Amino acid sequence: MAHTSQPVVLLVEDEPAQREVLAYNLESEGFRVVQAANGEDALMMVDEDTPDIIILDWMMPELSGIEVCRRLKIRPETRGIPIIMLSARAEEVDRIRGLETGADDYVIKPYSVLELMARARVQLRRVRPSSIGVVLEWDDIRLDPETHRVYRGNSVLKLGPTEFRLLSTFMEKPGRVWSREQLLDRVWGRDIYVDSRTVDVHIGRLRKSLMQNGGMDPLRTVRGAGYALG
Repeated sequence: MAHTSQPVVLLVEDEPAQREVLAYNLESEGFRVVQAANGEDALMMVDEDTPDIIILDWMMPELSGIEVCRRLKIRPETRGIPIIMLSARAEEVDRIRGLETGADDYVIKPYSVLELMARARVQLRRVRPSSIGVVLEWDDIRLDPETHRVYRGNSVLKLGPTEFRLLSTFMEKPGRVWSREQLLDRVWGRDIYVDSRTVDVHIGRLRKSLMQNGGMDPLRTVRGAGYALG
């Protein structure tokens, strides 16, 4: 069963053999891989399950990778997703065109899989720091994903695993309002059916844990929309 706090990569590549090799390597690196064989499917999948990062082949029939990239980068809700463009076009003019369309990185085929994995991790560090062990801090709260500990001021807080994943989701994007559905996808995983009221129960537990030694409630309930940190 795919675990929750795994970073999600959308892999868009029309060559099945190439896609399989990449998917296998990404999964061994700890990513949850969602695959698309063409640009149309890729755009649909981004709407269904927002990935943390997209690896996108330039040359595809019908809708090219460059067009997919352009469409994603003009929409405010998908603009922030890092895109690594894969291309056999080694000319500098092509690379510049790829980057100007909004790609965050450009890898020329044939590429080394190890290099591509390293570049994916660099992009991931920007958007999901806790998934690669970066300590998160917000106000007087500190979350260490390596030791699985949470501190408020100088006190260690006792948090259950679900509350820990909820807090790390909030701390990666302070101020962002998460709907219950988005939290269910990110914290419980898409393949598990959980009633959305379960989110409210765990938010209640998280609040209690965060305030166990006094201190203000840092979580905000946004009526009709969801929850946010700060």
